[in-house]
Amino acid sequence: MDNETAAMDIIGAFDIPGRCIGIKANKQGHINSTFISTFRDGDVERKYTHQRINSTVFPHPEEVMENILRVTEHLAGKTAGMPDAGRRTLRVIPARDGKPYAIDSEGMYWRTYSFIDGVVAYGRVPDEGIAYSLGKGIGTFQSLLSDFDGSSLHAVIPHFHDMGMRYRQLRAALASDPMNRKEGVKEELDFLLENEQRGCVIWDSWEEGLLPTRVTHNDTKISNVLFSETTGEALAVIDLDTIMPGTVLFDTGDMIRTACSTADEDEKDAFLMDFSIPCCKALTEGYMEAASFLGKEERGMIKESGRTITQIMAVRFLTDYLNGDVYYRTDYSTHNLVRARTQIALMKAMDRKWDQF
Repeated sequence: MDNETAAMDIIGAFDIPGRCIGIKANKQGHINSTFISTFRDGDVERKYTHQRINSTVFPHPEEVMENILRVTEHLAGKTAGMPDAGRRTLRVIPARDGKPYAIDSEGMYWRTYSFIDGVVAYGRVPDEGIAYSLGKGIGTFQSLLSDFDGSSLHAVIPHFHDMGMRYRQLRAALASDPMNRKEGVKEELDFLLENEQRGCVIWDSWEEGLLPTRVTHNDTKISNVLFSETTGEALAVIDLDTIMPGTVLFDTGDMIRTACSTADEDEKDAFLMDFSIPCCKALTEGYMEAASFLGKEERGMIKESGRTITQIMAVRFLTDYLNGDVYYRTDYSTHNLVRARTQIALMKAMDRKWDQF
């Protein structure tokens, strides 16, 4: 059964008033299959987002949905009464049996959200104003969840930001070298191995209890934030599959990595990759304005977090390249190597501008 047919079959399992008058695929995501439907209930039309959860990436979809439901209900309670309250978090539509998911005839898990309208999403930060809004939006998201017990959530991808584990995976890929690619990555490998110990500091500090355990999103790139079409305010953080226990520095790091780079991670010319100090300044100003809950240790490592998460992505991309591109979707044979090189170039740019940063 193709995904669109499966979507048409499964949406009837959700508690949606009215009848479906249209459905179309949304091709923007890389992990889950996504569809947007329109339902008519009397004279009212409403849109919904339906997703088939990728059980390869998330082998326990019920735990993913339990995390999402608990976090979104907490956010809805915190934002009730605020302007645009209905657009400040995802809203899970339950299945008719009351569960936050439905299972199709092939055993695949599906979920449904109310569609958030009147918003815009960006692939890259277009200007310093949006950088400021992004930082404030992520800081607000974290602040609203600062009284939520992050340790009570499921670790849906254990050791996701464990740098030590990522280096062990890199060494295993080097040892097996199934595609005979290691001879062409000596420069990249030397740089990453030289930086291994520094890259482990945040994960090790969290594991040792030096950093508090909080709710972490783990994928805080700008495309996962919805902005108001009219005011430019960052309203909602979406794509909550990787909500887990962790340190908020995982999120500040990915926010800095993706928002302050001057080129895409797929850019073949690594010389175009730089680190934007004006963008970083606006981003962190917005973030710190909202993130008043942070402790001293967390504040002190925000700067390092940007470099650390950039490093872990470089390690992961290079590992996947050596393994034969088994994790990330690629468009050509050196795609993951290109990604690793842009992340290394970004780390080097951060180092050059460390005093300004």
